Amino acid sequence: MKSKNLSYTTIILLHIGLGILIYMASKLSIPYGLAILSVGLLTILKTQNTKNQVLYFCAYIVGSEVILRMTGGSLSYEIGKYSVILFMLMGIYFSGFSRNSFLYWIFLILLLPGVLLATVTLKLDTDIQKSIAFNISGPVCLGISALYCYQRKITLKELDNILFCMLCPIITTVTYMFLYTPSVKKIITSTQSNFETSGGFGPNQVSTIVGLGVFIMFSRLVFHSKNKQIIVLNTTLLLIMAFRGIITFSRGGMLSSAVMIALLLLILFFVTQRAAKIKLFWMVVFSFVAFLIIWSYSSSQTNGLIAKRYANEDASGRVKSTLLSGREEIIGSEFDMFLANPIFGIGVGKGRENRLESTGESIASHNEISRMLAEHGSLGALGIVILFVTPLVLYTNNRRHIYLLSFFAFWILTINHAAMRLAAPAFVYALSLLHIYSIEDQNKLNENIE
Repeated sequence: MKSKNLSYTTIILLHIGLGILIYMASKLSIPYGLAILSVGLLTILKTQNTKNQVLYFCAYIVGSEVILRMTGGSLSYEIGKYSVILFMLMGIYFSGFSRNSFLYWIFLILLLPGVLLATVTLKLDTDIQKSIAFNISGPVCLGISALYCYQRKITLKELDNILFCMLCPIITTVTYMFLYTPSVKKIITSTQSNFETSGGFGPNQVSTIVGLGVFIMFSRLVFHSKNKQIIVLNTTLLLIMAFRGIITFSRGGMLSSAVMIALLLLILFFVTQRAAKIKLFWMVVFSFVAFLIIWSYSSSQTNGLIAKRYANEDASGRVKSTLLSGREEIIGSEFDMFLANPIFGIGVGKGRENRLESTGESIASHNEISRMLAEHGSLGALGIVILFVTPLVLYTNNRRHIYLLSFFAFWILTINHAAMRLAAPAFVYALSLLHIYSIEDQNKLNENIE
């Protein structure tokens, strides 16, 4: 047990050290990104995915996507999603897929008309390939990942290890963010999303991935903190990550994290025994106290502006006219496009082009649901129904999957404020389709909490 703790601590420290190195020399993120892809490809080819290595490397890619983007380490902007697609296809080649996953084949087929329509409707001066890839890479990543993960059997311990692989590069990301802006008091002067406190990158994406990291770290605090050393380490990292996520001033990621944690605690309350429920009660108390501490500290560091941000007020305390930072107008326009083109939609990427014509601004959609309706029409609506219903139906026969509802919530909340800019919502959605097996896992769950 002691050696395992040392190994865990060492891995954490290595990723903190990696964040320091990348901050000191950002060009190091280039070989870092290349190493992830190279090691992943070689390992999967060598092992032929005998132990679901694909999931571990995809998790790491998902966790590292933001740090690579913010430091220029990505070969291309969408390399994260492309890499996940490639690795999942390799996994399907070596390990096959469930015959019952035909719904996700249907989902992928439903995307094709919108792509074909875009080649006709997009203007000649538009970079058609780039426009289509930007909008369709997320849904395709989700579809391919879902095909691989659908009812694939793994243990709860393996799933926890997969989540840890995702967590490690997120720790690197937060380390970089901390060094980028160690002091935030003088930087924050408004209630707008803040690029400076987000490592110089998009606050929406940073908040999303850090919020996911907060949830994973919380799960480790609950299930994998067996001694004081690890409890202190996990608690410290959890508080730091939560603070850095809050002060991005992008609300979506942190609110998603809170919902995920609440759902996990609720599920645990119903599936654990009485002795474990007592510890869960204290975990709820701890979570509430930790929240108060972090919120109070965040408020003091931002001179109270963070409270105004979450109250939808400007720096002067006036309530803003829009609740979703102007995204309601984009969603409304996309519903209008759907009503005008209800069958096949307007074509992938055409929504952004239409907004450029009508408003003079090239604004990408932040809501994947309204984008799917506008650009894919009724076929997109059918695809959305498939994505919504399938995990919930699977849950009825997969109650050991204690993370399923939290993963599903992350997906649905994220695509409503950040669309599918990142590979994270696609991959995490796919993880909700995994089948957790072994009766022993239930006993281990109670033991871990107790």
